[in-house]
Amino acid sequence: MEKLRIVFMGTPEFAVGILDTIIKNNYDVVGIVTAADKPAGRGQKIKYSAVKDYALENNLTLLQPTNLKDESFLAELKRLNANLQVVVAFRMLPEVVWKMPKLGTFNLHASLLPNYRGAAPINWAIINGELKTGVTTFYIDEKIDTGAMILSKEIEITQNENAGELHDRLMNLGSKAVVKTLNLIENGKASTTIQKDNPEIKTAYKLNKENCKIDWNKSGKEIHNLIRGLSPYPCAWCFFVDKDNEWNVKIYDANFIEEAHDLETGLLLSSKKELKVVVKDGFILLNELQFPGKKKMTTTELLNGLQFSALAQVK
Repeated sequence: MEKLRIVFMGTPEFAVGILDTIIKNNYDVVGIVTAADKPAGRGQKIKYSAVKDYALENNLTLLQPTNLKDESFLAELKRLNANLQVVVAFRMLPEVVWKMPKLGTFNLHASLLPNYRGAAPINWAIINGELKTGVTTFYIDEKIDTGAMILSKEIEITQNENAGELHDRLMNLGSKAVVKTLNLIENGKASTTIQKDNPEIKTAYKLNKENCKIDWNKSGKEIHNLIRGLSPYPCAWCFFVDKDNEWNVKIYDANFIEEAHDLETGLLLSSKKELKVVVKDGFILLNELQFPGKKKMTTTELLNGLQFSALAQVK
């Protein structure tokens, strides 16, 4: 049995949950590598990553390289004398980094690999209407999310669950998977399974403005899955059009009502308390949304100050 000396690499809140569990299980974390500080928001104030905030609060050794091949960073990393590196929601590592520790470098990915390799696995699992997902630990190699798998854990995706809710459940599941993986490595019992490529593998493409835009010609179920798969971030969006007004609107929460009708797709139907969009196989009932320059609000709150005409539509 070899005592682990761990360097942890990660950036967002998801990674913090895993890091916290590693530390609470009394593993020796000798250093943290996270993203460099960058300005964010309207005021362009310097924003720390969630992992940096955690590292500072817990007095952990912190490295923030801008270039992972920089000689001074590599020297600092080597001085930490880690025998294992754990990566959660970080960036692609050069070979000189992932090959450095004696026991290797493993990654936690929020999908059941080989499906949903890539930047946004939690979102795409919901967008594509999957009924289950999970987490996988694997040793890093020269490609993205293709390395030999150590273990995976599976959970069901519930019918109306959004990406934020699934994120939190996977963070909890991922924490257990990482601790189990550490235990296997520490005791020399980690065996691996090589990932097999096939044409059916689904990809977790990077999210952008175009693939977050709602196509109202799709089925109600597909639209509903897109909305919940992008909520609360980065959020599905579309244009609301009413007479001479056009608004770019984010939609955070909705329900699909399956119902036969002969109405035109894309019509925006409003009453005093209800706002719904006509789709080909029913209606999308809008529950929570955000207009430009406004805070996020419920439909009831929106309709207190804004009424739509019979000509209103979405596009």
